[in-house]
Amino acid sequence: MKNELDSKLLLRVYEKVKQHGERKDDAHVLEGIKAYTDFDGYTLYVEDALVKLSFGFHNQYHFDYESSSHLEAFEKKLKYIDSNF
Repeated sequence: MKNELDSKLLLRVYEKVKQHGERKDDAHVLEGIKAYTDFDGYTLYVEDALVKLSFGFHNQYHFDYESSSHLEAFEKKLKYIDSNF
């Protein structure tokens, strides 16, 4: 996802986290990835301890992270979930 979000991958991972993850409050957690939506369901949030991704209407998205190595580790977790669940 270097500089460009693979929206299909993200949506698959979001669904897999919801299906296979442990429910915690209003979110689901799987393999260190937390997934949830805002109150109206228009914005998805997928995050770990170091990276937060918001994905919204018309495929608009925003990453929040401090280091590129954090983003790379986050991407690896998403790909792992996509491949193994």
